[in-house]
Amino acid sequence: MTSEEKHFDILIIGGGINGCGIARDAVGRGYSVCLCEAGDLAGGTSSASTKLIHGGLRYLEHYEFRLVREALMEREVIWKMAPHIVHSMRFVLPHHKGLRPKWLLRLGLFMYDHLGGRKLLPASTTLNLKTDETGKSLKPEYETAFEYSDCWVEDSRLVVLNAQDAEERGADIRTRTKVLSARQQNGQWQIETENVATGERQQVSANLVVNAAGPWVDEVLRSVFGNNDAHNVRLVRGSHIVIKKKFQHDKSYIFQNADDRIVFAIPYEGNYTLIGTTDAEHGPLDGKPEITPEETEYLCQAASDYFSEPVSSNDIVWTYSGVRPLYDDGASAAQEATRDYVLVKELVDGQAPLINIFGGKITTYRKLAEAMLADIGSLIGERGKPWTKDTHLPGGDFPVEGLGNQIKLLEKEFSFLDPSYTIRLVRTYGTKAASLLKGVSKKADLGICFGADLYQKEVEYLKKQEWACSAEDVLFRRTKLGINFSKDETDALRKFMDET
Repeated sequence: MTSEEKHFDILIIGGGINGCGIARDAVGRGYSVCLCEAGDLAGGTSSASTKLIHGGLRYLEHYEFRLVREALMEREVIWKMAPHIVHSMRFVLPHHKGLRPKWLLRLGLFMYDHLGGRKLLPASTTLNLKTDETGKSLKPEYETAFEYSDCWVEDSRLVVLNAQDAEERGADIRTRTKVLSARQQNGQWQIETENVATGERQQVSANLVVNAAGPWVDEVLRSVFGNNDAHNVRLVRGSHIVIKKKFQHDKSYIFQNADDRIVFAIPYEGNYTLIGTTDAEHGPLDGKPEITPEETEYLCQAASDYFSEPVSSNDIVWTYSGVRPLYDDGASAAQEATRDYVLVKELVDGQAPLINIFGGKITTYRKLAEAMLADIGSLIGERGKPWTKDTHLPGGDFPVEGLGNQIKLLEKEFSFLDPSYTIRLVRTYGTKAASLLKGVSKKADLGICFGADLYQKEVEYLKKQEWACSAEDVLFRRTKLGINFSKDETDALRKFMDET
């Protein structure tokens, strides 16, 4: 069955951070936009990051100064846009006597402090690990550390909020919608899509197509556009392990390794520590990427080199892996491949243009969108100026220092709810938490409790407002409550979502 055709200025393939960021920017400038995502928003790489908005300290060693400067400048921009899901974080870098010398670390952090116009984040400093609380969980041979600032982000929620704002401004966001084919006709793209849940097919047309399919960017070029020789990205898997809380303070660690890579150890979801990431070449995109035994051993060993109590595979409560679509610049090793983004236009006279995105990182998604809109404007006509820098994402319309006040306001309005629950709601939904709780006058109004503190009211909100269709959408992308769910609880939520 094929329904009535619609026409758009721009059609975007891919509902990760880049696709949703471009959709938001474009529709805010006056373009008509359709975004098609074959699965769930942030269903791939964009929900499998290390959850950091950071400049990339180690990229300085690869002389990627433009990327680092752009990323450093974006930290505070994104923090202001979404202070409910982004917060500042201090990172502790222990000096390892057998690796980089102190002078080199100081030089790198001096550049890190001054390269990106830092205003809100505190500057770097030196720590005595013999007296500082961060030294208590480390081996005694680590005596000195350097501390600096970056930001933490709930990555998959950043994607959803960009999509939500794009839709509120008029974009057509279609999840579970696969693009089957695209062909040129009369200077436009004729595109056939399929709803993967219902099988319904639809024809749409567009003046321009953006291929933001992430790891599948080459696969889309082959299957949708017939470019059988497409090979633009190298697939590099990044895996993480989550263990029970390893230390009591709220700072993170960045550990140097003998292979010149680094590994983070970050406070996670209150009761856990997140350790990652790896850089492993990834093969065909068959199924969900998973951590290998070798990667598990690598992360456990890297952490055990620093922590006084070693980390073993028995400590792991959860793992996740994502595939980075790094632009294939010919670098010999995965960790040396550029993390910068590359936009490539495919143009034939008299035909509608296609722009492909290769590479990129979550920190620079907004700048990537601005660069994409500059290209789009040159190809199909400029509609507006850059506008996203000083705006808020849904729920983020309060100052960066105002999270505590937002929590107090919600606690006052819903005083019968557990404080830990209202804190989680504000940190997840910001000022929209009150909308989620509309009509709730007593705890029973929240409905079924599926596990942890996930209630029916929130699940229904996520289905209606945030495109959640499955238990995994709710438990591991809209929230991270799945870590605390039993199999029976997950099955009960899955059954509820299938039946409602």
